Amino acid sequence: MRMRPTLTWTPTEDLRPGTTDPGPVADALEAGGVLVLSGAGMSTESGIPDYRGEGGSLRRHTPMTYQDFTTSASARRRYWARSHLGWRTFGRARPNAGHRAVAAFGHRGLLSGVITQNVDGLHQAAGSEDVVELHGSLGRVVCLSCGASGSRRELALRLEAANAGFEPVAAGLNPDGDADLTDEQVGDFTVLPCTNCGGILKPDVVFFGETVPPQRVAYCRELVGAATSLLVLGSSLTVMSGLRFVRQAAQAGKPVLIVNRDPTRGDRHAVTRVELPLGTTLTALADRLDIPLDV
Repeated sequence: MRMRPTLTWTPTEDLRPGTTDPGPVADALEAGGVLVLSGAGMSTESGIPDYRGEGGSLRRHTPMTYQDFTTSASARRRYWARSHLGWRTFGRARPNAGHRAVAAFGHRGLLSGVITQNVDGLHQAAGSEDVVELHGSLGRVVCLSCGASGSRRELALRLEAANAGFEPVAAGLNPDGDADLTDEQVGDFTVLPCTNCGGILKPDVVFFGETVPPQRVAYCRELVGAATSLLVLGSSLTVMSGLRFVRQAAQAGKPVLIVNRDPTRGDRHAVTRVELPLGTTLTALADRLDIPLDV
């Protein structure tokens, strides 16, 4: 399916209010077989903003679309200038307590897997294994012509050399690592081609308007089918890329539990939504289950 830059979601029905009781989540974890689905809210405590929460970047910024990136050289220049600047901050982000708790749950054998909508690699940095990156990873780049894949850190070094003195001050950072810059600040930023064939380089992430690879979606559906329950962490579930797994779990009679401060598009399918901060909630759950967090 193609992702669209959905700016808002408004409930069309009365939804069950959220709770501050994480007990049902603790019960699900104790039972084991929990599949985690995480969103941008998972990483806000690591300094990476979300899209739709309070102060979310979609209030001021529309993400780059696949169509614009592939058809417009000026759009690519704008993207790479902003993304290059944003990478300096994004690439320094470190896992927070929530990431460490998820990793600890996995190490204890309570999870059947982790699907993340995030592109920051923080689940893996915290120690989670076999993480499915639904929307790819900002740490990789891929050539749209020859398919060659490379390291974002290596490209960052090349861009630094090609754009000496590029030091604008950004107005903000977005969840995709894209910094807010004006066209004047972007200027004549030099975009680099693939070193293998000279083709167009793109971060190995699913842009809005781009199709999530079908085989990745199919694998995620298999994970949902094999799970005992689905635990959503920090996602508004506004776009279908994540919501479809919530619907699948609910239709199969599997409990859906959500930890998110704000209402989500999946609330009607959930047995509970805990409206508490993720880091403190997951840390408290780890304490409750007597699971130490790696630090």
